[in-house]
Amino acid sequence: MRNIFAVALGILTAIGGFLDIGDLVTNALVGSRFGLALAWVVPVGVVGICLFAQMAGRVAAVSGRATFEIIRERLGPRVAALNLSASFFINLMTVTAEIGGVALALQLASDVGPLLWVPVAAFAVWLVIWRVRFSIMENVTGLLGLCLTVFAVSLFALQPGWADLSHQMLAPVIPENESAATYWYYAVALFGAAMTPYEVFFFSSGAVEERWTVSDLGRSRLNVLVGFPLGGVLSLAIAGCATVVLLPAQIEVTSLSQIVLPVVAAGGKLLLAFAIVGIVAATFGAALETTLSSGYTLAQYFGWAWGKFRRPADAARFHAVLIVALISCAAVLFTGVDPIMVTEYSVVFSAIALPLTYLPILIVANDPGYMGHRTNGAALNIAASVYLVIILAAALAAIPLMVVTGAGQ
Repeated sequence: MRNIFAVALGILTAIGGFLDIGDLVTNALVGSRFGLALAWVVPVGVVGICLFAQMAGRVAAVSGRATFEIIRERLGPRVAALNLSASFFINLMTVTAEIGGVALALQLASDVGPLLWVPVAAFAVWLVIWRVRFSIMENVTGLLGLCLTVFAVSLFALQPGWADLSHQMLAPVIPENESAATYWYYAVALFGAAMTPYEVFFFSSGAVEERWTVSDLGRSRLNVLVGFPLGGVLSLAIAGCATVVLLPAQIEVTSLSQIVLPVVAAGGKLLLAFAIVGIVAATFGAALETTLSSGYTLAQYFGWAWGKFRRPADAARFHAVLIVALISCAAVLFTGVDPIMVTEYSVVFSAIALPLTYLPILIVANDPGYMGHRTNGAALNIAASVYLVIILAAALAAIPLMVVTGAGQ
């Protein structure tokens, strides 16, 4: 049982990272419009985030410090400030979306309007961060998020034509009613969603929270190799369900409620109940991750005391940032902004900002001054360099594709 809970940080990071409100909708939307023609992006993103998180986790375990502490020290305050500004802005967008996502998920369960759930969701996130131990938070949220495996169960229950689905994945074709620009826009969006920087901020900071050392490097690899591929598999299952049920009916996903239509078709109310529990857990887990990441990034950059393992009185500025972030994001939601739209924009902007975080971690992971003899090996550096090229290409293409396609319209 101890070994099972040892991977909970990776599960929570993957569930919150791959399957937040924007990813849930985006994967279903892509399936309803393109079938599985964009399925190839998911494994590309999974391998990329595994490389990224593995380096960040190893840096945290060996040095005992998290991402922004090292970025500021290694690259200087000015370069780190640019990284901080972009990362913090995107993170706040994501907090807004995740709080709204929790509210939308609770609406599915209660039929009560989402705006009434926004303050409840924000307060619950603050209460868990303030009062619940980190290990309990990651175990409960991560394991409840596994209810999202109901999408994989539903895909099998729908008895699709596996040969056709395999052909769509292995020989992708852009549908006649979609443009090449739109296709590549969603490819960038899916890639940005898979490699969202806050996942790594949370993962590396969580390693410090749990006081990982060199002896925990095996645990770090286990977290990465179990958690992130799991998130990728569930992402493909959501897209597959949409391909089987929504694409033939020409239902383009525009709301959270449409995501669960294939689940209802496959197993009725019983599977729907599991889906709702999983969606609430995933969006709540993502809200915890992103809110904590807001405090992590600022506190680490400015050298403040930080961490859930510290009492609020001992890390007052860190906890103040969390409260201000939650209140601000909840206030934005009360303007009537669509949390799904916010997240879809945030994942594209994440792709744009990703090089600012990925490159410093790659540099530090190769610096013997921080890592001693535990720097990247040759094979890892080759793979990491290939992904640096991919990340730069996605970042450069994101804005032009957004403009040309009208954000995927």
